[in-house]
Amino acid sequence: MNKIIEADIVVCGGGPAGINAAIAAGRSGAKTVLVERYGFLGGMSTAALVYPWMTFHTTDGKQVIAGIAQEIIDRLMQADASPGHVRDTVGFVHTITPYHPEMYKIVALDMLKEAGVRLLAHSFVDETRLQGDAIESVRLTTKSGKIEVKGRLFIDTTGDADLAYLSGAPCLQGRDGDKRTQPMTMKFRMRGVDLERVKQYMLAHPDEFYKKTPFDELERLPLSGVLGFYKHWKEADLPINRDQVLFFTGPADDEVLVNTTRVQGLDGTDVEHLTEAEDAGRRQVMMVAKFMRDRLPGFEKASISSVGAQIGIRETRRIDGAYALQVDDVVQGRRFSDVIARSGYPIDIHDPSGKGVTAAWVQGDGAYDIPYRCLLPKRITNLLAGGRCISTTHEALATTRLTPSCMATGQAAGTAAGIAIKHGVSPADIDVSELQAELTQAGALLK
Repeated sequence: MNKIIEADIVVCGGGPAGINAAIAAGRSGAKTVLVERYGFLGGMSTAALVYPWMTFHTTDGKQVIAGIAQEIIDRLMQADASPGHVRDTVGFVHTITPYHPEMYKIVALDMLKEAGVRLLAHSFVDETRLQGDAIESVRLTTKSGKIEVKGRLFIDTTGDADLAYLSGAPCLQGRDGDKRTQPMTMKFRMRGVDLERVKQYMLAHPDEFYKKTPFDELERLPLSGVLGFYKHWKEADLPINRDQVLFFTGPADDEVLVNTTRVQGLDGTDVEHLTEAEDAGRRQVMMVAKFMRDRLPGFEKASISSVGAQIGIRETRRIDGAYALQVDDVVQGRRFSDVIARSGYPIDIHDPSGKGVTAAWVQGDGAYDIPYRCLLPKRITNLLAGGRCISTTHEALATTRLTPSCMATGQAAGTAAGIAIKHGVSPADIDVSELQAELTQAGALLK
Protein backbone atom coordinates (compact mmCIF):
# COMPACT_ATOMS: atom_id res chain seq x y z
CA MET A 1 0.00 0.00 0.00
CA ASN A 2 1.21 3.51 -0.80
CA LYS A 3 2.46 5.69 2.00
CA ILE A 4 0.28 8.79 2.28
CA ILE A 5 1.48 12.22 3.45
CA GLU A 6 -0.94 15.11 3.92
CA ALA A 7 -0.15 18.81 3.71
CA ASP A 8 -1.75 22.17 3.06
CA ILE A 9 0.80 23.24 0.42
CA VAL A 10 2.91 20.92 -1.72
CA VAL A 11 5.87 22.49 -3.56
CA CYS A 12 7.38 20.36 -6.32
CA GLY A 13 10.98 21.18 -7.26
CA GLY A 14 13.71 22.23 -4.80
CA GLY A 15 15.61 24.73 -6.94
CA PRO A 16 15.90 28.46 -6.13
CA ALA A 17 12.20 29.08 -6.89
CA GLY A 18 11.01 26.06 -4.92
CA ILE A 19 13.22 26.81 -1.92
CA ASN A 20 11.85 30.35 -1.67
CA ALA A 21 8.27 29.22 -2.33
CA ALA A 22 8.46 26.60 0.42
CA ILE A 23 10.07 29.00 2.92
CA ALA A 24 7.34 31.59 2.24
CA ALA A 25 4.58 28.96 2.47
CA GLY A 26 6.02 27.50 5.67
CA ARG A 27 6.32 30.92 7.28
CA SER A 28 2.61 31.53 6.60
CA GLY A 29 1.85 28.75 9.07
CA ALA A 30 0.56 26.36 6.43
CA LYS A 31 1.71 22.74 6.63
CA THR A 32 4.20 22.62 3.75
CA VAL A 33 6.00 19.79 1.96
CA LEU A 34 8.82 20.35 -0.53
CA VAL A 35 9.53 17.55 -3.03
CA GLU A 36 12.97 17.31 -4.70
CA ARG A 37 14.27 14.64 -7.09
CA TYR A 38 17.94 14.98 -6.11
CA GLY A 39 19.44 14.28 -2.69
CA PHE A 40 20.31 17.98 -2.34
CA LEU A 41 18.66 21.36 -2.93
CA GLY A 42 19.51 24.16 -5.32
CA GLY A 43 18.34 22.93 -8.72
CA MET A 44 20.31 24.42 -11.59
CA SER A 45 22.38 26.49 -9.11
CA THR A 46 23.91 23.33 -7.64
CA ALA A 47 23.17 20.36 -9.92
CA ALA A 48 24.17 22.21 -13.09
CA LEU A 49 26.70 24.67 -11.58
CA VAL A 50 24.75 27.73 -12.76
CA TYR A 51 26.87 30.57 -11.33
CA PRO A 52 26.88 33.41 -10.40
CA TRP A 53 23.38 34.70 -9.67
CA MET A 54 22.62 37.59 -11.98
CA THR A 55 21.20 40.07 -11.33
CA PHE A 56 19.48 41.66 -8.33
CA HIS A 57 19.93 45.18 -9.75
CA THR A 58 19.15 47.42 -12.69
CA THR A 59 21.88 48.52 -15.09
CA ASP A 60 22.41 51.68 -13.02
CA GLY A 61 22.77 49.71 -9.78
CA LYS A 62 19.34 50.01 -8.15
CA GLN A 63 18.40 46.83 -6.27
CA VAL A 64 15.02 45.49 -7.42
CA ILE A 65 15.05 41.93 -6.02
CA ALA A 66 15.43 41.26 -2.30
CA GLY A 67 13.15 39.45 0.18
CA ILE A 68 14.00 35.83 0.96
CA ALA A 69 16.63 35.89 -1.81
CA GLN A 70 18.52 38.65 0.01
CA GLU A 71 18.15 36.77 3.31
CA ILE A 72 19.90 33.82 1.67
CA ILE A 73 22.72 36.05 0.42
CA ASP A 74 23.10 37.68 3.84
CA ARG A 75 23.49 34.24 5.43
CA LEU A 76 25.98 33.16 2.80
CA MET A 77 27.98 36.33 3.45
CA GLN A 78 27.96 35.61 7.20
CA ALA A 79 29.35 32.15 6.41
CA ASP A 80 32.05 33.66 4.17
CA ALA A 81 30.41 31.84 1.25
CA SER A 82 29.58 34.91 -0.86
CA PRO A 83 31.07 38.38 -1.28
CA GLY A 84 27.53 39.67 -1.85
CA HIS A 85 26.64 41.72 -4.91
CA VAL A 86 29.78 42.68 -6.87
CA ARG A 87 30.41 44.62 -10.06
CA ASP A 88 30.04 42.58 -13.24
CA THR A 89 33.36 42.91 -15.09
CA VAL A 90 31.82 41.28 -18.16
CA GLY A 91 29.71 44.44 -18.40
CA PHE A 92 26.49 42.65 -19.37
CA VAL A 93 24.74 43.69 -16.14
CA HIS A 94 25.69 45.98 -13.26
CA THR A 95 26.11 43.37 -10.55
CA ILE A 96 26.46 39.64 -10.18
CA THR A 97 26.35 37.59 -6.99
CA PRO A 98 28.93 34.81 -6.54
CA TYR A 99 28.16 32.12 -3.97
CA HIS A 100 29.49 28.78 -2.76
CA PRO A 101 27.05 26.08 -3.94
CA GLU A 102 27.79 23.67 -1.10
CA MET A 103 27.01 26.33 1.50
CA TYR A 104 23.88 27.34 -0.42
CA LYS A 105 22.60 23.76 0.00
CA ILE A 106 23.10 24.02 3.78
CA VAL A 107 21.65 27.52 4.14
CA ALA A 108 18.55 26.46 2.21
CA LEU A 109 18.12 23.42 4.46
CA ASP A 110 18.45 25.56 7.58
CA MET A 111 15.87 28.10 6.40
CA LEU A 112 13.39 25.39 5.37
CA LYS A 113 13.70 23.74 8.78
CA GLU A 114 13.21 27.07 10.52
CA ALA A 115 10.03 27.61 8.46
CA GLY A 116 8.72 24.17 9.45
CA VAL A 117 8.88 22.74 5.94
CA ARG A 118 9.04 18.98 5.49
CA LEU A 119 11.54 18.03 2.76
CA LEU A 120 11.22 14.85 0.70
CA ALA A 121 14.48 14.41 -1.22
CA HIS A 122 15.22 11.60 -3.69
CA SER A 123 11.58 11.84 -4.77
CA PHE A 124 10.40 12.09 -8.37
CA VAL A 125 6.90 13.35 -9.19
CA ASP A 126 5.49 11.05 -11.88
CA GLU A 127 1.72 11.37 -11.58
CA THR A 128 -0.99 13.74 -10.38
CA ARG A 129 -4.47 12.78 -9.24
CA LEU A 130 -7.27 15.22 -9.89
CA GLN A 131 -10.72 15.85 -8.49
CA GLY A 132 -12.43 17.83 -11.20
CA ASP A 133 -10.20 20.83 -12.00
CA ALA A 134 -8.17 20.57 -8.81
CA ILE A 135 -5.12 18.46 -7.98
CA GLU A 136 -5.86 16.11 -5.12
CA SER A 137 -2.41 14.55 -4.77
CA VAL A 138 0.92 13.91 -6.44
CA ARG A 139 2.49 10.47 -6.63
CA LEU A 140 6.20 10.17 -5.99
CA THR A 141 8.54 7.42 -7.08
CA THR A 142 11.14 6.77 -4.39
CA LYS A 143 13.66 4.19 -3.20
CA SER A 144 11.13 3.14 -0.58
CA GLY A 145 8.25 2.71 -3.01
CA LYS A 146 5.42 4.98 -4.06
CA ILE A 147 4.41 7.89 -1.85
CA GLU A 148 1.20 9.84 -2.30
CA VAL A 149 1.30 13.45 -1.12
CA LYS A 150 -2.11 15.03 -0.68
CA GLY A 151 -2.47 18.79 -0.56
CA ARG A 152 -4.91 21.65 -0.74
CA LEU A 153 -2.65 23.78 -2.92
CA PHE A 154 0.26 22.88 -5.18
CA ILE A 155 3.17 24.94 -6.51
CA ASP A 156 5.04 23.98 -9.67
CA THR A 157 8.69 25.01 -9.33
CA THR A 158 10.03 22.09 -11.38
CA GLY A 159 11.53 24.40 -14.02
CA ASP A 160 9.92 22.22 -16.69
CA ALA A 161 6.24 22.76 -15.72
CA ASP A 162 6.09 19.03 -14.90
CA LEU A 163 3.26 19.41 -12.42
CA ALA A 164 1.16 21.58 -14.74
CA TYR A 165 1.81 19.22 -17.66
CA LEU A 166 0.94 16.08 -15.69
CA SER A 167 -2.25 17.76 -14.48
CA GLY A 168 -3.45 18.72 -17.95
CA ALA A 169 -2.89 22.46 -17.60
CA PRO A 170 -2.02 23.93 -21.01
CA CYS A 171 1.72 24.42 -21.55
CA LEU A 172 3.93 25.95 -24.23
CA GLN A 173 7.47 25.12 -25.26
CA GLY A 174 10.19 27.03 -27.07
CA ARG A 175 9.74 29.67 -29.71
CA ASP A 176 6.68 30.05 -31.90
CA GLY A 177 6.71 27.93 -35.02
CA ASP A 178 9.39 25.27 -34.54
CA LYS A 179 9.24 25.08 -30.69
CA ARG A 180 13.06 25.18 -30.56
CA THR A 181 14.41 26.13 -27.15
CA GLN A 182 17.51 27.96 -25.99
CA PRO A 183 20.55 25.64 -25.95
CA MET A 184 21.68 23.59 -22.98
CA THR A 185 25.11 24.11 -21.44
CA MET A 186 27.33 21.72 -19.48
CA LYS A 187 29.15 23.97 -17.05
CA PHE A 188 32.44 23.15 -15.39
CA ARG A 189 35.00 24.65 -13.02
CA MET A 190 38.75 24.96 -13.39
CA ARG A 191 41.32 25.56 -10.64
CA GLY A 192 44.90 26.80 -11.00
CA VAL A 193 43.97 29.87 -13.07
CA ASP A 194 46.22 32.95 -12.88
CA LEU A 195 43.48 35.58 -12.86
CA GLU A 196 45.89 38.49 -12.57
CA ARG A 197 47.49 37.36 -15.84
CA VAL A 198 44.03 37.18 -17.44
CA LYS A 199 43.26 40.72 -16.30
CA GLN A 200 46.55 42.13 -17.57
CA TYR A 201 45.92 40.51 -20.96
CA MET A 202 42.45 42.07 -21.06
CA LEU A 203 43.81 45.52 -20.29
CA ALA A 204 46.44 45.15 -23.01
CA HIS A 205 43.99 43.78 -25.63
CA PRO A 206 40.59 45.38 -25.00
CA ASP A 207 39.47 44.82 -28.59
CA GLU A 208 39.46 41.06 -27.98
CA PHE A 209 36.72 41.30 -25.33
CA TYR A 210 33.04 42.22 -25.02
CA LYS A 211 32.44 45.86 -25.96
CA LYS A 212 30.63 46.62 -22.67
CA THR A 213 33.49 45.37 -20.48
CA PRO A 214 34.12 48.23 -17.96
CA PHE A 215 37.78 48.69 -18.87
CA ASP A 216 37.93 52.11 -17.19
CA GLU A 217 37.15 50.41 -13.84
CA LEU A 218 39.03 47.16 -14.42
CA GLU A 219 42.36 48.21 -12.88
CA ARG A 220 40.78 48.64 -9.44
CA LEU A 221 37.99 46.04 -9.66
CA PRO A 222 38.44 42.37 -8.77
CA LEU A 223 37.82 40.33 -11.90
CA SER A 224 34.38 38.73 -11.61
CA GLY A 225 33.74 37.60 -15.18
CA VAL A 226 35.21 37.57 -18.68
CA LEU A 227 33.52 37.47 -22.09
CA GLY A 228 35.68 37.42 -25.17
CA PHE A 229 39.00 35.94 -26.26
CA TYR A 230 37.37 36.23 -29.70
CA LYS A 231 40.62 35.77 -31.62
CA HIS A 232 41.69 32.68 -29.69
CA TRP A 233 38.26 31.09 -30.05
CA LYS A 234 38.07 31.77 -33.77
CA GLU A 235 41.57 30.37 -34.39
CA ALA A 236 40.75 27.18 -32.47
CA ASP A 237 37.72 26.55 -34.72
CA LEU A 238 36.03 24.17 -32.28
CA PRO A 239 32.80 22.43 -33.37
CA ILE A 240 30.73 24.43 -30.86
CA ASN A 241 28.21 26.88 -32.24
CA ARG A 242 29.17 30.09 -30.46
CA ASP A 243 31.66 32.90 -31.02
CA GLN A 244 33.37 33.57 -27.69
CA VAL A 245 34.50 32.31 -24.29
CA LEU A 246 32.54 33.14 -21.14
CA PHE A 247 33.68 32.42 -17.59
CA PHE A 248 33.14 33.79 -14.09
CA THR A 249 35.63 33.82 -11.24
CA GLY A 250 35.36 32.03 -7.90
CA PRO A 251 34.44 30.85 -5.40
CA ALA A 252 38.20 30.20 -4.83
CA ASP A 253 40.88 32.76 -5.77
CA ASP A 254 42.29 30.61 -8.60
CA GLU A 255 38.95 29.22 -9.79
CA VAL A 256 36.61 29.92 -12.69
CA LEU A 257 33.21 28.64 -13.78
CA VAL A 258 33.14 28.13 -17.55
CA ASN A 259 29.88 28.78 -19.42
CA THR A 260 31.00 28.07 -22.99
CA THR A 261 29.65 24.70 -24.14
CA ARG A 262 26.47 24.76 -26.22
CA VAL A 263 24.16 21.84 -27.02
CA GLN A 264 21.42 22.82 -29.47
CA GLY A 265 18.39 21.24 -31.09
CA LEU A 266 17.48 18.88 -28.24
CA ASP A 267 14.39 18.78 -26.03
CA GLY A 268 15.03 18.98 -22.27
CA THR A 269 11.73 17.18 -21.57
CA ASP A 270 12.62 14.11 -23.68
CA VAL A 271 14.69 11.49 -21.86
CA GLU A 272 16.47 10.30 -25.01
CA HIS A 273 17.32 13.88 -25.96
CA LEU A 274 18.58 14.53 -22.43
CA THR A 275 20.76 11.44 -22.61
CA GLU A 276 22.27 12.66 -25.87
CA ALA A 277 22.74 16.16 -24.42
CA GLU A 278 24.65 14.84 -21.40
CA ASP A 279 26.99 12.93 -23.72
CA ALA A 280 27.55 15.87 -26.06
CA GLY A 281 27.97 18.32 -23.17
CA ARG A 282 30.64 16.29 -21.38
CA ARG A 283 32.64 15.83 -24.58
CA GLN A 284 32.47 19.57 -25.19
CA VAL A 285 33.74 20.20 -21.64
CA MET A 286 36.92 18.23 -22.36
CA MET A 287 37.36 20.05 -25.66
CA VAL A 288 36.89 23.52 -24.17
CA ALA A 289 39.11 22.82 -21.13
CA LYS A 290 41.95 21.66 -23.40
CA PHE A 291 41.53 24.75 -25.60
CA MET A 292 41.65 27.07 -22.58
CA ARG A 293 44.71 25.36 -21.10
CA ASP A 294 46.55 25.31 -24.44
CA ARG A 295 45.68 28.77 -25.76
CA LEU A 296 44.48 31.25 -23.12
CA PRO A 297 46.93 33.35 -21.09
CA GLY A 298 46.57 32.53 -17.39
CA PHE A 299 45.24 28.99 -17.97
CA GLU A 300 48.58 27.24 -18.54
CA LYS A 301 48.39 25.35 -15.22
CA ALA A 302 44.60 25.09 -14.97
CA SER A 303 42.71 21.83 -14.68
CA ILE A 304 39.07 20.75 -14.41
CA SER A 305 37.95 20.65 -10.78
CA SER A 306 34.25 19.87 -11.22
CA VAL A 307 31.60 19.32 -13.88
CA GLY A 308 27.83 19.70 -13.46
CA ALA A 309 25.94 16.69 -12.09
CA GLN A 310 23.62 17.35 -15.02
CA ILE A 311 23.53 19.59 -18.07
CA GLY A 312 22.21 23.11 -17.50
CA ILE A 313 18.81 23.78 -19.04
CA ARG A 314 17.70 27.28 -19.97
CA GLU A 315 14.28 26.53 -21.41
CA THR A 316 11.72 23.74 -21.71
CA ARG A 317 7.98 23.88 -21.00
CA ARG A 318 6.24 26.84 -19.40
CA ILE A 319 2.63 27.29 -18.35
CA ASP A 320 0.11 29.00 -20.62
CA GLY A 321 -1.20 31.19 -17.86
CA ALA A 322 -3.75 33.90 -17.14
CA TYR A 323 -1.27 36.37 -18.68
CA ALA A 324 1.91 35.79 -20.67
CA LEU A 325 4.64 38.36 -20.06
CA GLN A 326 5.55 39.92 -23.42
CA VAL A 327 8.89 41.12 -24.78
CA ASP A 328 7.53 44.69 -24.94
CA ASP A 329 6.55 44.49 -21.26
CA VAL A 330 10.18 43.80 -20.46
CA VAL A 331 11.91 46.22 -22.82
CA GLN A 332 9.54 49.10 -22.03
CA GLY A 333 9.83 48.49 -18.28
CA ARG A 334 6.06 48.09 -18.00
CA ARG A 335 4.30 48.40 -14.64
CA PHE A 336 1.35 46.20 -13.63
CA SER A 337 -1.23 46.73 -10.89
CA ASP A 338 -0.78 43.06 -9.83
CA VAL A 339 3.03 43.21 -9.64
CA ILE A 340 4.55 40.50 -7.42
CA ALA A 341 8.22 40.81 -8.49
CA ARG A 342 10.50 43.05 -10.52
CA SER A 343 13.67 42.41 -12.51
CA GLY A 344 16.38 44.44 -14.19
CA TYR A 345 17.87 41.59 -16.23
CA PRO A 346 17.79 42.16 -20.00
CA ILE A 347 16.33 39.92 -22.66
CA ASP A 348 19.13 37.37 -23.17
CA ILE A 349 18.31 34.82 -25.85
CA HIS A 350 20.99 32.25 -26.59
CA ASP A 351 20.11 31.39 -30.17
CA PRO A 352 18.29 28.02 -30.42
CA SER A 353 20.03 27.28 -33.74
CA GLY A 354 22.68 29.95 -34.47
CA LYS A 355 25.91 31.16 -32.83
CA GLY A 356 24.90 34.39 -31.19
CA VAL A 357 23.05 35.89 -28.25
CA THR A 358 20.24 38.40 -28.75
CA ALA A 359 20.13 41.03 -26.03
CA ALA A 360 17.71 43.89 -25.34
CA TRP A 361 18.00 46.11 -22.28
CA VAL A 362 15.14 47.35 -20.11
CA GLN A 363 14.21 50.99 -20.66
CA GLY A 364 12.50 53.42 -18.28
CA ASP A 365 13.87 53.05 -14.76
CA GLY A 366 15.69 49.86 -15.78
CA ALA A 367 13.25 47.32 -14.32
CA TYR A 368 9.99 45.67 -15.37
CA ASP A 369 7.14 44.17 -13.36
CA ILE A 370 6.13 40.51 -13.30
CA PRO A 371 2.36 40.33 -12.73
CA TYR A 372 0.67 37.81 -10.44
CA ARG A 373 -1.35 36.50 -13.40
CA CYS A 374 1.85 34.96 -14.83
CA LEU A 375 1.83 32.55 -11.88
CA LEU A 376 -1.71 31.29 -12.53
CA PRO A 377 -2.08 28.32 -14.91
CA LYS A 378 -5.25 27.88 -16.89
CA ARG A 379 -7.69 25.06 -16.09
CA ILE A 380 -6.22 23.82 -12.77
CA THR A 381 -7.71 25.83 -9.91
CA ASN A 382 -5.37 24.98 -7.01
CA LEU A 383 -2.03 25.29 -8.79
CA LEU A 384 0.54 28.10 -8.86
CA ALA A 385 3.81 28.30 -10.80
CA GLY A 386 7.10 29.90 -9.81
CA GLY A 387 10.52 30.15 -11.41
CA ARG A 388 11.44 29.23 -14.96
CA CYS A 389 8.02 27.80 -15.90
CA ILE A 390 5.82 30.87 -15.28
CA SER A 391 3.69 32.22 -18.12
CA THR A 392 5.76 34.23 -20.62
CA THR A 393 6.58 34.31 -24.29
CA HIS A 394 9.77 32.58 -25.49
CA GLU A 395 11.47 35.99 -25.67
CA ALA A 396 10.38 37.20 -22.22
CA LEU A 397 11.45 33.87 -20.68
CA ALA A 398 14.99 34.92 -21.62
CA THR A 399 14.94 37.24 -18.60
CA THR A 400 12.49 35.64 -16.15
CA ARG A 401 14.48 32.37 -16.25
CA LEU A 402 17.43 33.95 -14.41
CA THR A 403 17.89 32.80 -10.82
CA PRO A 404 17.10 36.02 -8.88
CA SER A 405 13.82 36.38 -10.82
CA CYS A 406 13.03 32.72 -10.09
CA MET A 407 13.68 33.32 -6.39
CA ALA A 408 11.32 36.32 -6.44
CA THR A 409 8.47 34.58 -8.27
CA GLY A 410 8.95 31.55 -6.04
CA GLN A 411 8.53 33.68 -2.93
CA ALA A 412 5.42 35.27 -4.47
CA ALA A 413 3.90 31.85 -5.26
CA GLY A 414 4.54 30.56 -1.73
CA THR A 415 3.13 33.70 -0.14
CA ALA A 416 0.05 33.59 -2.38
CA ALA A 417 -0.52 29.94 -1.49
CA GLY A 418 -0.36 30.79 2.21
CA ILE A 419 -2.98 33.52 1.78
CA ALA A 420 -5.24 31.21 -0.24
CA ILE A 421 -5.05 28.55 2.49
CA LYS A 422 -5.75 31.14 5.21
CA HIS A 423 -8.91 32.39 3.48
CA GLY A 424 -10.01 29.07 1.98
CA VAL A 425 -10.05 30.39 -1.59
CA SER A 426 -8.33 29.49 -4.85
CA PRO A 427 -5.12 31.32 -5.81
CA ALA A 428 -7.01 33.22 -8.54
CA ASP A 429 -9.41 34.63 -5.94
CA ILE A 430 -7.01 36.04 -3.36
CA ASP A 431 -6.78 39.79 -2.79
CA VAL A 432 -3.64 40.79 -4.70
CA SER A 433 -3.19 43.89 -2.53
CA GLU A 434 -2.94 41.57 0.51
CA LEU A 435 -0.31 39.54 -1.34
CA GLN A 436 1.64 42.68 -2.23
CA ALA A 437 1.48 43.90 1.37
CA GLU A 438 2.80 40.57 2.71
CA LEU A 439 5.57 40.46 0.11
CA THR A 440 6.62 44.03 0.92
CA GLN A 441 6.61 43.26 4.64
CA ALA A 442 8.87 40.28 3.90
CA GLY A 443 11.38 42.51 2.12
CA ALA A 444 10.32 42.13 -1.52
CA LEU A 445 10.82 45.21 -3.70
CA LEU A 446 7.70 46.01 -5.76
CA LYS A 447 8.13 49.75 -6.43
